[in-house]
Amino acid sequence: MSEQQQEQRHARRRVSGSYWVETAPGPPPRPALTEDLDVDVAVIGAGVAGLSTAYELTRAGLGVAVLEARRVAQGVTGHTTAKLTALHTLIYDKLRRTRDAQAARLYARSQSEAIERAAELVDELEIDCDWEPRSAYTFVRDASRVEEVRAEADAAREAGLPAKFVTETGLPFPVAGAVRVADQAQFHPRKYLLALTADLLERGGRLYEGTLVRGLTEGEPCRVTTQTGATVRARHVVVATHYPVFDRALLFARLSPRRELVVAGPVDTGQDPEGMYITPEENTRSVRTAPYGEDGQRLLIVTGEHFTPGTGDTPARFDHLSAWAREHFPGVDLTLSWATQDIDPTDTVPMVGPLHPGARNTYVATGFGGWGLSGGMMAGRLLTALITGRDCPWQELYDPRRLRTAVRQAPTFLKTQAEVARHFVGDRLRPAPPVESVPPGEGAVVRAGTDRLAVYRDEAGTLHPLSARCTHLGCLVAFNSAERAWECPCHGSRFGIDGEVLQGPATRPLERREL
Repeated sequence: MSEQQQEQRHARRRVSGSYWVETAPGPPPRPALTEDLDVDVAVIGAGVAGLSTAYELTRAGLGVAVLEARRVAQGVTGHTTAKLTALHTLIYDKLRRTRDAQAARLYARSQSEAIERAAELVDELEIDCDWEPRSAYTFVRDASRVEEVRAEADAAREAGLPAKFVTETGLPFPVAGAVRVADQAQFHPRKYLLALTADLLERGGRLYEGTLVRGLTEGEPCRVTTQTGATVRARHVVVATHYPVFDRALLFARLSPRRELVVAGPVDTGQDPEGMYITPEENTRSVRTAPYGEDGQRLLIVTGEHFTPGTGDTPARFDHLSAWAREHFPGVDLTLSWATQDIDPTDTVPMVGPLHPGARNTYVATGFGGWGLSGGMMAGRLLTALITGRDCPWQELYDPRRLRTAVRQAPTFLKTQAEVARHFVGDRLRPAPPVESVPPGEGAVVRAGTDRLAVYRDEAGTLHPLSARCTHLGCLVAFNSAERAWECPCHGSRFGIDGEVLQGPATRPLERREL
């Protein structure tokens, strides 16, 4: 490989960082928790679900502490495409078929009220977060799928959304059909959540960053232990870590991780499709724009190419997504790229409520399936109702303890578990390359005697050997060269090149090894 080819390869594989994080860096880090603490509620995780829950609980008069392993809203929430809508691709017809029309109505109402609550807070707190009303579209280009879209439009309208079937959109290419729902919104999620955090702190809420939670003992009170050695005693605990770091109801078996790529770049206002779009075709394509710069340009944001973490060629997927964006939006200079991670439940609906069948004081919010903004805001309202003893019309819909719908979705459940088993066993049987074959800037799982090591070679040629066993449940990790991270294909844990935890459910780093 020539020097120029190597430079091109290294240039294309590196992500540049999330637009939301880069344009809203926020205040300096909050101190980690170093002393024991007593509160009414401990919320684990400071993404949209955790912060929305903490904020609503604080306004309800409870003493709340938020424990965040890294930084506020810099994880999954900081890497979203930031569409705030109740139109979640093709969910309403599926809910109507697999549950009933009432479930679809409750889903639509719960998501819509979450969006209305966000709009209220933007006005009340005067949050400058690029809030823009937009219509949301689910479209298809394949004529054979038009009936799916018609059915979705009917089901969404029956569920209470202002949904219409249309054949004309603002996209620069024809569609065979689309569902359109008006009066939805798009915004800057970090600006919104940083403002919410500031008001939370003013109201007496507490926030600790750099505080990784490692243990939970249920009781009265519950005890949450951290890697700093400090313990939080709380009457209630909410686990809002995207993928739960504690599994006491076989949640791991009912969730599957999905990674998705994002490319973005400025376009002229004439190229703005003036809406929020998504299609299940072509391995998912999502399109929206955001305000950009001072010369009237817009930032085009294109998402897609979803895949299981730790599988396949991520740089090639970025290339494929970029080519699609340039084909349909000629002249766009894709200056930004990042990735996000979603958690799909086997039965379509997020899991928000008691952590397990015997839980009295512990709760979870997970499985938002790519719609974590409205879902996380909904979770904040639902969990606040449960903790404060109020009824919520949709608490049964989202209850993680549901079994009837889980049984109905048994084929999806079994497929998910078969995939996990395939990786757990099959990845150990694959031939492993010699460590000498790992080039600078790359990583690979190599064999060292009877062990498997995850080895990264930096640009200077120094090797960084780690155990290849994920510290969650022992699957072998794989290297993502675009993001320079080790990823577990079983449950989505992610680690840095030196083994540090980037994303759970793992709570402990990969063990360091010697070659």
